[in-house]
Amino acid sequence: MKRHLVSILAALTLAACGDQPAPKAEMKPVAQAAAPVATPVPVAAPAPAPVAAVKEEAPKPDPNKELAQRVKRALEAETKIQAAGIDVTASGGTVTLWGTATSSDERTRASRAAYRVPGVTMVDNKLAVVKGS
Repeated sequence: MKRHLVSILAALTLAACGDQPAPKAEMKPVAQAAAPVATPVPVAAPAPAPVAAVKEEAPKPDPNKELAQRVKRALEAETKIQAAGIDVTASGGTVTLWGTATSSDERTRASRAAYRVPGVTMVDNKLAVVKGS
């Protein structure tokens, strides 16, 4: 069996080394060359920043809200003012009082209390006087 394999292998080797040149591949005309297709290249997502390196600043408090809160506390501190019926807004030092007062005297006291708060430059008193409020 070994002899058969060796003789077959020798015959194939000799056949490959023959005197005739190898046949040439036939060239067929190409009608239209296909346009090259662009393959999408995956884009790597940017690496997330390390948590320790990210320093997010705490949101800065709104100075208008802080001023309104200080005025509201000042109104609540006054014993002759019913501050529960008064809302306060602020914008650039101007404070607006909204709501109701039981008398014109209480309305005036609310304005004066608001003026005493540091940072208040003007008071817009829109309190309505309502008996029994």
